[in-house]
Amino acid sequence: MENNHPEFEEIRAFYDEDVPEKLWPLVDEPAIEPFVKAAMPDLNMEQFRKQIKSLHTIKEFQSQVVAKMVLGIAQKTTDRLELKGLDNLTPGRASLFVTNHRDIVLDSAFLNSLLSVNGKETAEIAIGDNLFAYPWIKDLVRLNRSFIVMRSVPVRQMLEVSKRLSSYIHYTIQEKKVSVWIAQREGRSKDSSDKTQASVIKMLAMGGESRDLIQNIRSLNVQPVALSYEYDPCDYLKAQEFQLKRDNPDWKKSKEDDVLSMVTGIQGYKGRVVFTICPEINGTFDTYPWIDDRNAQVNCVCETIDHALHSHMVLYPVNYVAYNLRFGTDKYADRYSKDEEDKVLSYLNGQLAKIQIPNRDEDFLWNCLLTMYSNPVVNYENVKF
Repeated sequence: MENNHPEFEEIRAFYDEDVPEKLWPLVDEPAIEPFVKAAMPDLNMEQFRKQIKSLHTIKEFQSQVVAKMVLGIAQKTTDRLELKGLDNLTPGRASLFVTNHRDIVLDSAFLNSLLSVNGKETAEIAIGDNLFAYPWIKDLVRLNRSFIVMRSVPVRQMLEVSKRLSSYIHYTIQEKKVSVWIAQREGRSKDSSDKTQASVIKMLAMGGESRDLIQNIRSLNVQPVALSYEYDPCDYLKAQEFQLKRDNPDWKKSKEDDVLSMVTGIQGYKGRVVFTICPEINGTFDTYPWIDDRNAQVNCVCETIDHALHSHMVLYPVNYVAYNLRFGTDKYADRYSKDEEDKVLSYLNGQLAKIQIPNRDEDFLWNCLLTMYSNPVVNYENVKF
């Protein structure tokens, strides 16, 4: 692909011509073997290296290697992986897929692999540079159609960095005609409240040609995609983070913590997983009262995305059991059997037992687990009633 935008060189996804220089040497990196083996334990690394060095395009790498690895992970760690809403995609039209965020690695990886096996074009992926615990990860993700969200820059550079990021997203959708995936907020929603972050919408609007925020958002063809994991392998790590931050407001995750979350998310049990592509939100703006206040426009976009996500979430017995326990009710007792309730309680207690930190507050941690599993039901109630 002709690279006529040097301003994007530092953050762009790699092109086919980058494959020999970036992909072929990568497979000889010693540190990569444990990650490959984690996904494909029976793999012959020598044969794998030969296969990699026979690839010449990003599409070949994604379809022949990445999709197989990701679907192999799904086969071992999920009971079902499903993509709904394919009929909401418009052929030949690039979209901005905005999703709730559960897993650091697999949210976008599952979506792209599901698109690939259904014969659809994969999306470029927004990924924060805070996740590059090892130097080779940066090249690997860019080979997998990811572009870099630069978070570890001084505050004085954030505006410039945000403008460039927004311009790249607009360029990718409007000129390259390639869809883009981005999470609705920076970082995962640890309590599954799944509320779109205003700063994400403001960033997305920076790169448009109009002075009107809504028009700039319209030009991105936003399609929310609801991610519904039955079980979150990182739930106990998220609950643990809540207590560590409660006990020490200055506590911050380390790179090792991020790596642990990535590995746990990839290898842990997820139950049923459903991705639902919602219709484009542009139609909503056709009937939305015209408003001149920028903050009101941002809120309008956030609420529209949230409504789509919350109304398309798939709810499982664990969500209803957690809701009834959290609120001391039997409101949703008809949504699960005794066996399903027993499975949920066994799972939650097992996850709780994994948390080993000083001054372990069991009641607080238990409530964190109930909150993150019941919030999808709370959100669904808010949009439906």
